[in-house]
Amino acid sequence: MEKLDEIDRKITRAMKGDFPLVEEPYKEIAAQVGIEEEELLRRLRRLKENGQIRKMGAVLQHRAAGYTSNVLCAWVVPPERMDETARCMCANPAVSHCYDRDTAEDWPYNVYTMIHAKSREECEAVAAALAAECGLEERVMLYSVKEWKKTSMRYFCEEEEGSA
Repeated sequence: MEKLDEIDRKITRAMKGDFPLVEEPYKEIAAQVGIEEEELLRRLRRLKENGQIRKMGAVLQHRAAGYTSNVLCAWVVPPERMDETARCMCANPAVSHCYDRDTAEDWPYNVYTMIHAKSREECEAVAAALAAECGLEERVMLYSVKEWKKTSMRYFCEEEEGSA
């Protein structure tokens, strides 16, 4: 794997924070790094191809957007229906996460979905719709009672701390 040079490290630091909400965000990030936009995009593609960046994506601050009711819905899904069920659940726009987990003796639930809505009633309706659409019966709904501080991963921060 190719070693990161100082510009790659600057790009990594610049990309970890809030994405600029401007017409040309990559141009703004490139300016922060001190390079041209084309070079930034070329380097980002190389970092992705080399596996040094796995993904880039938006994170919706769902509470600020009015989605104040959030529930982890745990389902019992037959193992042979796992892929089919995941596709079904992921097709619903109210589902932000869908993943499988091991069961336990007193916990038969093996698929978890995170549902975001504007009320508990809406969460219940989404879960009922998912059950009908995906052909499932057994579930438990665990509502969020507190939102913990969310922060992005920080890379190469020792350089930031050393220059402070």
